[in-house]
Amino acid sequence: MDTDTLSPEERHIIQKLMAWASLVDSLAKFRAKKEEALKAGWNNSGPVRESRALSLVIRSLEKKLLERLAKPV
Repeated sequence: MDTDTLSPEERHIIQKLMAWASLVDSLAKFRAKKEEALKAGWNNSGPVRESRALSLVIRSLEKKLLERLAKPV
């Protein structure tokens, strides 16, 4: 994932979402965590707008999450 074009706030959100992607048991829960992270921002600094670059990284995380969930336990 290329994160060079992301702001520090966006990179912080990606770090949070990478952790959540390994913990949640559904795409819906992951998306709820994404909304919480975007609303809170970095250290509760306020909302962060989902840029195109951030959206692409999030879609990649969602794809990997779905692949993980599809694997038999």
